[in-house]
Order: sequence, then C-alpha cells, then structure tokens
Amino acid sequence: MDVLRAFNLRRTEQTSRADRRQRNNSAGGYTFTLDDSARLRRFLMLGVDGGTYYAAPRQLVAENVEVLVRMAESEPEALVSTIVDVSTRGAAPKPNPVLFALAYAASVPESSALALAALPQVARTGTHLFLFATYVEQFRGWGRGLRRAVASWYTDKEPDALAYQAVKYRQREGWSHRDLLRLAHPVSTVPELKDTYAWIVNGSVGDQVPALIEGFVQAQSTTEVAEWVRLVHAHRLSWEMLPDAALGETAVWNALLDVGVPQTALMRQLPRLTRLGLLPDIGGRTDEVSEQLADAARLRKARVHPVNVLVAQRTYASGQSARGAGTWSPTQTVADALDAAFYAAFGAVEPSGKRTLLAVDVSGSMGVPISGLPITAREASAALTLVQLATEPYASAVGFTTGSGGDWHHSVLKPLRISPRQRLDDALRVVDAMPMSGTDCALPMVHATRKRLEVDTFVVYTDNETWAGDIHPHQALEAYRQASGIAAKLVVVGMTATEFSIADPTDAGMLDVVGFDAAAPSLITEFARGI
Repeated sequence: MDVLRAFNLRRTEQTSRADRRQRNNSAGGYTFTLDDSARLRRFLMLGVDGGTYYAAPRQLVAENVEVLVRMAESEPEALVSTIVDVSTRGAAPKPNPVLFALAYAASVPESSALALAALPQVARTGTHLFLFATYVEQFRGWGRGLRRAVASWYTDKEPDALAYQAVKYRQREGWSHRDLLRLAHPVSTVPELKDTYAWIVNGSVGDQVPALIEGFVQAQSTTEVAEWVRLVHAHRLSWEMLPDAALGETAVWNALLDVGVPQTALMRQLPRLTRLGLLPDIGGRTDEVSEQLADAARLRKARVHPVNVLVAQRTYASGQSARGAGTWSPTQTVADALDAAFYAAFGAVEPSGKRTLLAVDVSGSMGVPISGLPITAREASAALTLVQLATEPYASAVGFTTGSGGDWHHSVLKPLRISPRQRLDDALRVVDAMPMSGTDCALPMVHATRKRLEVDTFVVYTDNETWAGDIHPHQALEAYRQASGIAAKLVVVGMTATEFSIADPTDAGMLDVVGFDAAAPSLITEFARGI
C-alpha cells in the first residue's frame, strides 16, 4: 500500500483534520470554529442551561464567558450592540443570557458605560432588573455608575408605567423594588414618582400615588369576588396584582379577559382557564382566546419567542403539567390555535423557491434541552424544519439515523415523515421515534450526489459534533457541486452554544445561523435567494 495515498484534502475522514483551521470537536471529529461574534449570538439565544451532551453546564458557561471577556476588552461596542439586538428583537426564549452578558459588560472598564446606558433597553421589566441585579453582583460592587443607571431606570419612567412595574413585578430573584430603591436612591421632582417611591419603600399611599397602586392596595384588602371584578375593570389590574384567592374565581378571570390578558401570560394561563370552564369546546371565551393566541401582530408586539409557543403547545395538548401542577382536558380549538401561533411567531417568511433538502440531526448528542426548557435540540430542529416545509414549495426533509442492524457507526439518511399539516406534538413524536445514530453531517450532500438529486440549498440542523463520516461536510458539498454542476449552498443551523460549525467560513456559499432565532427561517430563504 502506498501510504501517501491516505492523505487526501478532497476526501478526509471526519476524525482527521481536513483543513488546518479546523479543531477537534467534543465528539472526536474535526470542524471549523466560530468567531467570537457568532459564538456570542449562539450563547445569547440558545443559553447553556442543561449543558450539552459532552459539556456540563458550568463548563459551557466558562467557555462562553471567555468570549465575553475578549469582546468586552477588544470589541465593547459590538458586544453591547449584539446584546441589545438579541434582547429587543425577542430573539432568545429566555432573558437570562442577555442579562448575564450585560451584567458582565457593566463590570469591565472598557464596556461598562455602554452596558449601563443600555440597561433600560435590555431590562424592560422589573423581573429583568432584578435578574440583572443578581448577576451584576457576581462581577462588581455597587459603585456610583451602577447606582446612577439603576436610579435612572426608575426616574425615566412615566408614573403610570412605573406603578405598573411596581405592582406587577414586586419581588423576584431575592430582590424587591424596595431593595433597589434603597441602593440607588433615585431622586425626582415629579409628585407621582415621589409618592410611588414612598409607597414602595414604606407602604404609604400619598395623595399623588398613581391610581393603579390604589387599586392594587384595595384588591389586597378585600375578599369579595364582586369587588375584585370591579377593581379589575376599573384599574385594568393584571392577574399578578390580585391575591391568590382571587385567581380561583371564574368571574375574576372573565374580568381579566375583558380588560385583556397579555400574550405570554395568556399562554401560561391556558390550563387554569380550561380547568375553570372558560374554554369549552363550544362557546365560552374559546373563540376569542384562540383568535388572540394566533394573532401575529400581538405575538410580535409581545416579543413572544417561537420556542415558548412550542413549549406551551406541547404542555397544553398533553393535558398535564410537566411540574405535576395539575391536569386538564385540552380544548381542540385552543390547541390548534397554539399550532398556528407557532408558525405566526416567526413572522412572514418569503419562500426562496429553491430546491431545498432539510436534514435533521437526531443523534444522541441532540437530546439536550434548549435553554433549559422542556424541548430538546432534536425536537427543536424538527419544529424548525416544519417552518421551512410550510414555507418552501420545493423542500423535502430527512433525518440522520442508523442503518440496517442498528449499528451506531453506520449512519444513513431516511425520509422524515413530518408535515406542517400535522399537529406539532404529533410531528415531534415522529422525530423522537427515530433511532439515534453517530453524527455524520456530510450525509445530505453524499446522499444527493449518489442519488443524483438536484438540490440548490442544503439545510442541516445540528450541534456540529460530527465524527462518523469518511468525508467532511465541506468536502462533500464541493464534491456535489462538481458532480451536479449546481452551485449548491449549505446552511448550518447551530442548535447548541458551542464554538463548532461544519460551515467553512471562507466559502461564500455556506452560512452558519443560530437555531431558534426567530429570524432564522427568513435568513435561510434570503441566503438561498442570494440576498
């Protein structure tokens, strides 16, 4: 044997380096690595709760903090602007990573002023502010700049807006508004704000306190259902502003629906509304609630993330709380509305019209949760695939699975029998039932070459921990281009917050996007169209 023939830069086993820019991934294969900007976006959107198959949560946190360290010192403007962008677009299913990153940036001299100036944009609610306060104490003390920034959060708000925050988000994460006011010492000449501060700190209801606070105080001091109903209508109280006893009353929830339950809160309260009989199969508030759930404008305005809709749909359709908090008989119309809401949460996606092969990595390492939510990366990938199937008229979907005999090292592609015409939970069960295999992200391109398929765009949903193939994905794409004469593109949808990618960063025909960014479907179609 001529040993020199074993070295091949056009066809290299994935357990060997095909390009000197590649690094060994956690599974033993070689992949490209992301730059800090791309890695930051993965962290902010996907989080690190639950870690990955190969990395414990704390290890993954430490790795991503290194990105924050480098960017805070060398690219502070890019760091803070990315944090603000991800937060204000509602691109992440949970606010924790963006608030953590902002808190770190607020502790570094090079980025501190920028981060503190961005605090009102990122910490839009009292809960966000409390979480920021928790994180920031992990990095720094309460110096003058931090106190001034937190004080401004209170002084820059209109009195009614601050009153809303004060009575809706009273205490979270071990913090209260009283704690922060005593640290920040905000000063205002506006009578309504001064009286609001006084009520927060010592409970005194002054003459200029906003009416919402008066309504809240009255609601806490009564046990009469009729009075709760009156106060909800008179002051537009939300459910968080009512005592626990009121939340078991059908009349109170009818009143809350009358004045309007915010979109995210409505999704969370569907089980309770169903148990109280407000969402029957026919009549009640079912049609009204279902229409609101699927309203694309409401979803955008409330920054409802698609993954949260997906979790709400799965939970509601199951009829059982994941935390054992009760059961209910789901109403079909409501479950269908949540299905529609999932697609609507992505906004309008213009089809590319390109021949598209969607490939879902269903390997064992894709069984980790997204952002600590009860949805795995493989299930999230299948859900994203459904969005593309609903968008692209010339798209088909496949999954990586095991070949004959169930050999873990023998990975093959099989059709993914899912459709947007199926219920979301039914489609995800199809993916869950597929046998897991070793990860070979070159399979879509190899398959298309062997079968002489005409594909313009390959889309691979993966954690990029590929190792099982005898050719690297970027090599397989180039081989497909040569064999077919088609200038095919590859979109890699990263589903975990690691640094790895199968996309060659120097190839203009390859794109790496963050999985479950609400903008991902539009980015994919625009890239496919050449925009």
